[in-house]
Amino acid sequence: MDAALYTTLTRQSGLMSEMEAVAHNIANASTTGYRRQGVIFSEFVAALGNGDPSLSMALGNVRDTRLDQAPLAQTGGTFDLAIEGDGFFMVEGPEGPLLTRAGSFTPSETGELVTLDGLRLLDAGGAPVFVPPDARAVAVAADGTMSADGRPLTEIGLYLPADPTDLSHRDGVRFEAPGGALPVIEGARILQGFLEKSNVDPIAEVTRMIEIQRAYEQGQTFLDREDERIRGVIRSLGR
Repeated sequence: MDAALYTTLTRQSGLMSEMEAVAHNIANASTTGYRRQGVIFSEFVAALGNGDPSLSMALGNVRDTRLDQAPLAQTGGTFDLAIEGDGFFMVEGPEGPLLTRAGSFTPSETGELVTLDGLRLLDAGGAPVFVPPDARAVAVAADGTMSADGRPLTEIGLYLPADPTDLSHRDGVRFEAPGGALPVIEGARILQGFLEKSNVDPIAEVTRMIEIQRAYEQGQTFLDREDERIRGVIRSLGR
């Protein structure tokens, strides 16, 4: 197989990965706290030998997470929290802490604030956030300070990955920071009674899907023509 076919095939593979990311974005356009995913293309160059040209291939195997602020929706829920600015909530995952912008929490049977699937919310010190079962009025200030009936309880933590590029997507709305996470000192606030929507623009994603499909079709047309050219050469040499 010649270099042109290798290059086109790797490009097609990358376009398929990007199409999967776009389809996933569209499916989660209304998911609370979802962050738009993209694909980063890189170039791989390999030497073929003395006197031969190098082989260049496009690779689209790195996911890019867009952290743009999404619109906020007012819910009025006591334990619905939204972040305005940079930062993530930290929850206790099965294999370590995870970061998320999805702020829909609820008290567990033991009084700890948990996500809808049972992961515990962590405070600024890395401990679970506890709400007394007899609390009548729970308030969360913009700096994350939580109080019950006017009595301060704890401070909900906001975190950022130590390395902004070191953010690994784990599921729909949660991420892992392999290099660790640091507390957010300033530039963000927590809003009680709000939830952050998805930062996906459905119209832009559909437009991008059409562009990817056209690019893929162009690549497929080239492969078909190149295959026919090679077959023609073989037929000519075989006569």
